[in-house]
Amino acid sequence: MRDLVERIRSFNEGRDPELLRRKYQRMSANPFAFFRGTCHLFYEDWPVNSPLNASPPVWISGDLHLENFGSYKGDNRLVYFGINDFDEASLAPCMWEFARFLTSILVAAHTLKISSSEAKTLSASAIDVYRSALTQGSARTIEEETADGLVKDLLETLRHRKRGEFLDQHTEKSGGKRRLIIDGKHTAVITKEEGAKIESFVKTFASQQPEPEFFKLLDIAHRIAGTGSLGFKRYVLLVEGKGSPDHNFLLDLKEARASCVVPYLSVPQPHWVSEAERIVAVQKRVQSSSPAHLSPVVMDAKPYVLRELQPSADRVELASQQGKLRPLEKVIRTMAEVMSWGHLCSSGRQGSAIADELISFATATDWPDQVLNYAKQYADQVESDYREFCARGTG
Repeated sequence: MRDLVERIRSFNEGRDPELLRRKYQRMSANPFAFFRGTCHLFYEDWPVNSPLNASPPVWISGDLHLENFGSYKGDNRLVYFGINDFDEASLAPCMWEFARFLTSILVAAHTLKISSSEAKTLSASAIDVYRSALTQGSARTIEEETADGLVKDLLETLRHRKRGEFLDQHTEKSGGKRRLIIDGKHTAVITKEEGAKIESFVKTFASQQPEPEFFKLLDIAHRIAGTGSLGFKRYVLLVEGKGSPDHNFLLDLKEARASCVVPYLSVPQPHWVSEAERIVAVQKRVQSSSPAHLSPVVMDAKPYVLRELQPSADRVELASQQGKLRPLEKVIRTMAEVMSWGHLCSSGRQGSAIADELISFATATDWPDQVLNYAKQYADQVESDYREFCARGTG
């Protein structure tokens, strides 16, 4: 196995140097941030001979952890809670996804202000819920009416948020018109060349839509968000929407790269027209209703994913619970349900296991201990890698 720092450098080659510096800075904050920024290590390290490799193939998000769940408005304008990152999506054994999720709970213990034993208790609870939901064999969704605890509070907040309030967080008014706020932290100025390319792309894209005026471009900026994908090209677009001043919309335009999961899979993958097609197709399969305007697009001969920008604050702030186990357990049980329903919702598609296979797997008795033991083992590895990363840096 190659040197840890070399592996991280190699994987991140070709990214924007300033954004990559920010990524490494974010990764150094704590072991959980390091885990979020090094998804590729998880799959590079996955054992070739693990019995978990025989688990049924399903469509996975690829980078599932506690912070890749959140609330969003679907294209039907209803509010849902679900998985919100599919950049690494692929067809893979279901235990690959579940093991990464459990590992995130164990690695995040300090961030959540809980003990290691409490994190193991939460992980065991997630296993019970995942098994139970798979056994039932039917996919559901988490909406305001079916949610409880912190997730219900989150969905109620989003439902009552006014569009003007959200726009005010990201834009400023001048002469009755809105412009994006450039703060150097979440947004940055684009070059004239980039602006011209995006304007040309949006004009062409809009001409192919039922309501071209909705996509009239008002402003553009670089978008700085996330951890794992920092360094890729990403933009925030302010468009006319349903009219100024408060019915404008913000769109996210994000470069699509190859999944870091696929090189380590023996499961055959479908042929995708582009990486953006892969991301969007899997997201739409896993979610019964996906975010508005979710589309694979091409700009400057490169694939991008276009979608309505959802507020980054629309995540359950688990750390804010200050170690309160009961509300944390409710949220994690909900996340485990969402994961299982996504596997069921996308079952039987292009090689993924059918529901009967997932039900049969759920009733088996060997895998719960296997996946929990591996998650514990790998959480220790993440802690060790994090210490080495902080000690050596990438300079």
